[in-house]
Amino acid sequence: MNMISMKYKSIFVVLLSVSLGIQANAQTKPAPKVTPIAKYKVPKMSTLLGQYKDSVGLPAADAAAVIGSPLRVVDEKKVVYTVTSYQFLYKKVGVTETEDGKVLPATSISSAAFTQTPLPAIWISNVKELVKKGEELFFFDIIAKDPQGRPMYAPNLKITVL
Repeated sequence: MNMISMKYKSIFVVLLSVSLGIQANAQTKPAPKVTPIAKYKVPKMSTLLGQYKDSVGLPAADAAAVIGSPLRVVDEKKVVYTVTSYQFLYKKVGVTETEDGKVLPATSISSAAFTQTPLPAIWISNVKELVKKGEELFFFDIIAKDPQGRPMYAPNLKITVL
């Protein structure tokens, strides 16, 4: 009986020393420093293509003329932001023919993501050649950086062709 109680005592001593050792190690590590992030209120921004901003309806000739302009983002104090990426969608109007020969109106889209503005030359030339009434030119997911390098989303720009 004495032998069994000695065995339990030695196990208890080992467990106690291990748990104290773990606690001692945990207490010697310094707490990580947490640096607070300064609060920043995002200003009201506008997205511009040429002189047109946010959402606008334009005749086909004006839409074709402005499509080659660089995309710009400015805030209410006229601070210019650097556009780092965006997506462009061109919604085209066309027709489709059913199996029985009926012609029905249809739409198709072309879209891609870009990191430079203005659009690449191939996109500009395609839009200029094809744009017509009822189509849409849509710039979205626009990410811009302020002069301090903070990235933020800018408003979408939608041009409806009249």
